[in-house]
Amino acid sequence: MKKIFTVVLAILLVATLAVGIAACNRNENVIRLNEVTHSLFYTPQYLAMALGYFEEEGIEVEVTNGGGADNVMTALLTGEADIGLMGCEANIYVYLQGKKDFPKVIAQLTKRDGSFLVGRAPVENFDYSNINGSTVLMGRKGGTPAMILQYVLNNKGYTNGNNITMDYSIEFGALGPAFTGGTGDYVPLFEPAASQVVKEGKGYILSAIGMDSGEIPYTCYSATADFMSKHPDKVEKFLRAVWKGTEYAMSHTAEECAKLVQKYFDGTTLDLITSAISNYQKFDTWMTTPVTNKDAFNRMQDIMENAGELSKRVDYDTIVDNTIANKI
Repeated sequence: MKKIFTVVLAILLVATLAVGIAACNRNENVIRLNEVTHSLFYTPQYLAMALGYFEEEGIEVEVTNGGGADNVMTALLTGEADIGLMGCEANIYVYLQGKKDFPKVIAQLTKRDGSFLVGRAPVENFDYSNINGSTVLMGRKGGTPAMILQYVLNNKGYTNGNNITMDYSIEFGALGPAFTGGTGDYVPLFEPAASQVVKEGKGYILSAIGMDSGEIPYTCYSATADFMSKHPDKVEKFLRAVWKGTEYAMSHTAEECAKLVQKYFDGTTLDLITSAISNYQKFDTWMTTPVTNKDAFNRMQDIMENAGELSKRVDYDTIVDNTIANKI
């Protein structure tokens, strides 16, 4: 992951010049949001879109799928995006690379890992006590889901190559097909992939990994200090709209939410969307306040250290700016 962000910084100069030319004619009521991936994990944001909350605040949101935190960070640093939705570890990596106008975390959307541990057989009251000698598919080494799962497994007394095999050979997006194809004994899957495997009768959801790891700033909104200083009112309107969506997600049924956001997920059935949102509601996924907690931030650094991916710890106030989040 650190190598990826080194490459990110190397391409910024050329991209910044190109974006600077295009920025002259921008609509000031538009916020360009770059999200790390398109996922039901971010249901409150899509509810804000579906229910017209952004329009109520007088802004328009243009959403782009970054396809990875490195791409989201590049978009922020080059001015191609105003706000990025990604994990706070990306901010930490870029800060440690020495970038001066590094984006800060300005609000938090999800407070835990959104993946579920799926096994091949149902287990009541699963507690990780009977997985000795098994193979767990992890995803890419250094990726946030893999770091968190390693943290959970290590805290449960498992070490790779000793009493368990942690398989990092398969990219996170390919874990579902690999598992259903017969590879591994356990696999971490986000929704709706987890519900799809269960529906096909090829696996069982055993545990919410995010409940096992504790609260962390898993997915956050970030922006540069320059954008924050020039557009504080617009940022506040954006965050207020998202938190209206969050309140809706936590006060309405999964089916009600699913019917509203289904149009953003072509090809996914209403049943699967409903199941996914129900699981995220059940396991307390979303923040009740956009303010990022210091203890949760430090736990994320514990997870990164445990995985050998953090060269130096960073002070909470350096990365997090709760100024506008506190107003919400």
